Amino acid sequence: MSEHWTENVPDEAFLRLDGQICFSLNAASRAFGGLYRVILKDLDLTYPQYLVMLLLWERGPMPVKDLGHHLRLDSGTLSPLLKRLEAAGLVRRERSTEDERSVSAHLTDAGSALRERAAAVPRRIAAATGYGLAEIQDLQARLDRLTAALDAAALSEA
Repeated sequence: MSEHWTENVPDEAFLRLDGQICFSLNAASRAFGGLYRVILKDLDLTYPQYLVMLLLWERGPMPVKDLGHHLRLDSGTLSPLLKRLEAAGLVRRERSTEDERSVSAHLTDAGSALRERAAAVPRRIAAATGYGLAEIQDLQARLDRLTAALDAAALSEA
């Protein structure tokens, strides 16, 4: 087995807060959350609700189970979120006639119409990063690889 780069780094370096990649990612996530909160206020959406709407705008009606899988949300988080979107008149949930255990989420006319108003959100977020398109795409690719590696590591540790 080849030596891993971490073997040559003293413990003190790893035990510093500014040396924790998870802290940097969490700080960036919180900063994104704060910006999204301000930008999404005009749409009367929370960030998780916005993600649901993005997926429904992109893919159309889909089973709630699939929504949860794509968004990495469990049903305990997703169900109340969908309930609030339904109460706002943006989404409706329909139970499958073939399998009563399966529920799908559908956009209402108001939910579909909201897409036009939401179109500026990604541009405003991208502009706030100060990154160009190539930098954003590179960062997304790196984060996707990181997520896959961490998912695989979690499975092997379990």
